Amino acid sequence: MKLRILDFRFGSEEDAQSKIQNPKSKNVMRELALHLLDIAENSVSAQARHVEIGVEEDLQHDRLRLWVQDDGRGMDEDMLARVTDPFVTSRTTRKVGLGIPLLKAAAESCNGSLHVHSTVGRGTCLQAEFQRSHIDRMPLGDLAGTLYTLVVGWPDVRWVLHYRVGECRFEFDSEPIKQALGDVPLTEPTVLTFIRESLQRGVAECQQGAHQGAHQGAHQGALQGG
Repeated sequence: MKLRILDFRFGSEEDAQSKIQNPKSKNVMRELALHLLDIAENSVSAQARHVEIGVEEDLQHDRLRLWVQDDGRGMDEDMLARVTDPFVTSRTTRKVGLGIPLLKAAAESCNGSLHVHSTVGRGTCLQAEFQRSHIDRMPLGDLAGTLYTLVVGWPDVRWVLHYRVGECRFEFDSEPIKQALGDVPLTEPTVLTFIRESLQRGVAECQQGAHQGAHQGAHQGALQGG
């Protein structure tokens, strides 16, 4: 079973360039979770069997960091040097590849950056960073839904999520679940429910815990100031 993910199609290079120059245009990925989904799809296209996705919300230093690391076929130096070009793509499913260039532009517009490291035959690691509180920083979006889509869409791939908000951490790994299931497929309805609820609960608990901690800290500061 393979779910339909993201397949943006643009009729010309001029159309694509307008998306880069005007990131508020319609049909552009406006949530970071959708960018993670798009990058993870690149990993699958590169024949990755193990993909790790990390999201770190550093409240103390006001930074939001994302990374995706895979064990796919990797890129040579020439391809790596051109990977942020919106008209370079190794895919056959769309005319131009906009995911990484758009994410790079979004990060740089929020006092951040994007870097890609890759080795042929070993895999690729993409890292992006944003100023978390920046007014133009797009929302994280449905992180749990993104991982759920990936796990269900490509059950043969090992998917690992590392999520941290302040001091709260949540990790998800599909491999122990598959080992415990044995011959039972991940697409079994009860298994899907378990995976979806585990992801939703883990992400929500981290976000709620960080919010409560920030609220308590502000309250204590007000009391001390008084």
